[in-house]
Amino acid sequence: MEKEIKQINQQLQKHKMLLRSLYMLFFIVVYSVSKFLIIGLALFQLITIIVTEKPNDPILRLAQGLSTYIYQIIQFMTFNSEMKPFPFSAWPNNKHESNHDSDSSKPD
Repeated sequence: MEKEIKQINQQLQKHKMLLRSLYMLFFIVVYSVSKFLIIGLALFQLITIIVTEKPNDPILRLAQGLSTYIYQIIQFMTFNSEMKPFPFSAWPNNKHESNHDSDSSKPD
């Protein structure tokens, strides 16, 4: 009986690892797309700051959420977290604290 329970547990572990592997493959694709999005947002924000001399607040919030999302993906893929990122959980809700008015954040 104990041997059967051990075999069942091993099968469950294999099944869990297979399922996690599928999630990881999905998030590898999402991560690849997200990298390009964050680069695009950074370039857009740079152009915005050059033209208007101030950052675009909606882009700041979007980039903050996307960077947190990328962090969650990396945490999941490196087995540092069991929480599956969006769309299997809520989108990261970051309270962006705007500090772009301070002298330390102005471009040199």
